[in-house]
Amino acid sequence: MELRHLRYFQVLGETLNFTRAAERLHIAQPPLSRQIQQLEDELGVILLARGRPLRLTEAGRFFYEHANVLLEQLGKVCDTTRRIGQGERTWLGIGFAPSTLYGVLPELIRRLRNHETLELELGLSEMTTLQQVEALKAGRIDVGFGRIRIDDPAIVQRVLVEDRLVAVLPAAHPLLDAPASLAQLAAEPFVLYPGNPRPSYADHVIALFDAHGLSLKVAQWTNELQTAIGLVGAGMGVTLVPASVQVLHRADIGYTPIVETTATSPIILSRRVNDQSPGLSHCLQLVEELI
Repeated sequence: MELRHLRYFQVLGETLNFTRAAERLHIAQPPLSRQIQQLEDELGVILLARGRPLRLTEAGRFFYEHANVLLEQLGKVCDTTRRIGQGERTWLGIGFAPSTLYGVLPELIRRLRNHETLELELGLSEMTTLQQVEALKAGRIDVGFGRIRIDDPAIVQRVLVEDRLVAVLPAAHPLLDAPASLAQLAAEPFVLYPGNPRPSYADHVIALFDAHGLSLKVAQWTNELQTAIGLVGAGMGVTLVPASVQVLHRADIGYTPIVETTATSPIILSRRVNDQSPGLSHCLQLVEELI
């Protein structure tokens, strides 16, 4: 399926007349009929009931509505691309680990979107720190917010804040009565995330316990923070999350502080070495203001 198939079908769906549609598209009627037939053959369904009057089938009505949405989105993408290419707007790609959304990042995004002088087009991508580094090197994003230190000569990292960790436990768990030690938590079955890709926040948690001579009994691996919390609520075990995540309130879990002050997780900003683009410079300036 090619873009012209969508455009031809859009016009035909508007006019419901092959002759008028061909005139609007500045093509002859037989090529238009062939293109629509090709589209139907590829989809394996009839889009038009060919009679007098011509009408859309049920499948045709569905395809027509969604083709319109796709073409409208494509038009906006093309328009923004031209404006960026002509210097009228600035593109800023941001990668972020999900847990950083509970800290400074939401306010940063609000300020970037509301800036009056620099017209920014933001691209937001959820990804691990390792994925952020690869995306930075490939030029897909301009800045990343994650939690893992990466040694790469092409990347500059800066710790913005050390986030205290808290334990997430099932509701009514006895350890909720007071701050818990890492030794007490190591005795519990653990829900650890993310499982992939590695290294990740999971390795940070494992290293934290290992530094105190403790090992974890992993009952379940998962890839998402929200899933890990849900599994804790289901009684699968316990987990550690940054303290900022406590804004998430659920009846089936509770949070408790950790005794050891070393139980922290950094929020780390990553960017390319020597990148001085206007969008990134503005972003870094706002970060300074916020922290």
